[in-house]
This record gives sequence, structure tokens and C-alpha cells, in this order.
Amino acid sequence: MNQLGPRHAADRLYDRVRHLVPEMEWATFLDDIRAIEALKQQRNAIILAHNYQTPEIFHCVADIRGDSLALAREAQEANADVIVMAGVHFMAETAKMLNPDSTVLIPDMHAGCSLADSITAADVRLLRERHPGVPVVTYVNTSAEVKAESDICCTSGNAKRVVESLGTDQVIMIPDEFLARNIEAETGIKMITWPGHCEVHERFTPQEITRMRDENPGVVVLAHPECPPEVVAVADFSGSTAMMSDYVQAHDGGKVLLVTECSMSDNLALLHPKIDFVRPCNMCPHMKRITLSGLRHALETMTHEVTIDPTLAARGRRAVERMLAI
Repeated sequence: MNQLGPRHAADRLYDRVRHLVPEMEWATFLDDIRAIEALKQQRNAIILAHNYQTPEIFHCVADIRGDSLALAREAQEANADVIVMAGVHFMAETAKMLNPDSTVLIPDMHAGCSLADSITAADVRLLRERHPGVPVVTYVNTSAEVKAESDICCTSGNAKRVVESLGTDQVIMIPDEFLARNIEAETGIKMITWPGHCEVHERFTPQEITRMRDENPGVVVLAHPECPPEVVAVADFSGSTAMMSDYVQAHDGGKVLLVTECSMSDNLALLHPKIDFVRPCNMCPHMKRITLSGLRHALETMTHEVTIDPTLAARGRRAVERMLAI
């Protein structure tokens, strides 16, 4: 391939991020971006990127972008031989469960999640023993083993709908304690919780939100439901990253504070230049393990492949598909 083609293609990609990424920094990305685009064609591969990925990944090399629910849905419909997850390990496992015939790769096996690490399959079995007959709703931020012990999965975007669909007055909702408490407040359904927290969202405080309101008069505060209930209580709106994106699109202007991982603001700022984003930066160290060079290496070497025992995958897939059917 001559140099003109990839150079023009890279220039077009840079148009998406030039307001945020300086030209000198972009120059350091070019070689990896060109290689990734070529390797995707050679491998019939796609890259799935979560909203918390950095702009050069999210806007430039990703083929499917979104929150956990969007990635779960799109992965199920992906017609690709290779799926590379620009996200964390539980997301790659979910993609594999829904696409058993595709090769699923994650660039860094240490891209984990504090929520997923907080609970095991044995913990779920013990909860069932202690609360017989109570349905188990499991957040997608969990391992395949935990999903396999569950009745149905949920995301932050559909948790309320999933819980209400069960028609019970009590639910075991794991592992995010704050998400469960926030859904309990919305639905009135009693939640049996697990003490798991997101290390990004648990650090926000109502005092921090009040200070930012004082410093930014008129700011609209959008909080992720993984935040503590007292933080959600002082926000103007609470919802998943996809719901935050929809809110921003519907109110294209003014000043907005996103109470979530800081790359979310960067990615939305490129799409909505009329909005002044206030940026409290709580960064997810696991998401940031995914880099352009790591994505390139994954496609070059076909590592690291995510595999799941077929029996376990079938049980976990059942819980995910029940969620997707609602």
C-alpha cells in the first residue's frame, strides 16, 4: 500500500480529535493507528471501546463504542472473526459469551475491575443459601463465574427495568452496593446487597459536588448510579454513561459536570463543543491499561485470548440474554 492512502486516512481520523489532541501528540499515535487499521482489515477484526477509553482509541480506532449495555448488544451482532476489547476483562468475557465462535482478545490481562474482583461464585451460592427463593440480579461488572450463578444480569442503564421485571418485593442485587441502594430508592423494592464498590465512583462526595456548584454557577450535575446515594441525591440527573450522553445531546449547551470517569468528559466534549464540561478527574487505572500500542500488539500477536469453559459460558450467557430480552 502506498503512503498516501494511510496518511489521508489518518488525517481524517485526526479531524475527530484535533480540538483535544495536540499535533505533536498525534504524531506519536500515527504509526500505531495506521498499523491497527491495516490489521483490522487483515484479521476481519473489530475493536469495542467503552466510554471510559481515551479519545485516540474511542474516536479513532474503535468500531463500536458505548457503555456496557451497548457493547453487550453490539457484540452479539458483530460479524467479525476477531473482537478486541478496549475495556476491562469482564467486558471481554461478556463479548466471548455472546460470540462463542469469534476470537476475543484483551490487550492487557491486568485490566480488571474492583467490582468484579469483590465477589466470587462461592459468595453468590452462599447468598442463595441465606436467602432461598430470592432472585439474584448481577451487574455486568462481574466475572463469567459469577454471572453463571445468577438469574439475570443488569447494567447501570437497565437495572431499574430488570429489577421491576421480576415482580418480587425483594432482590439480591450484586455486587455494587451503591447501585443497589440507588435502585432501591427508585423502585421501593428491598435490596439484599453486597459490599462491592467502584473505585472511581466511590471517591465522589456530596461536599465535592457542592463545592463545584459554588465554583461553577448554573452547572448541571449528572451522576453515575455507582456513586454513593448521597452523591446521587445532590445531582440533577443520574444515569448510565449512555444516559448521560443522551442527556448531553438533548441539552446541547451550558455547563455540565459529569460525576464519573474523566475520559467520558473528554469524549463528549469532542462531540458537543458548545458545552463547557467541568472535569473532576477520577481516573480508572484499569481502563487506562488499554493503549494504542497495546491494541496493535494484541492484533499482531493475537493475544491475549479470552476463553471460557463452554458449560460455564452457557450458564452465564443465559443470564446476559435474559437481560437483553427485556
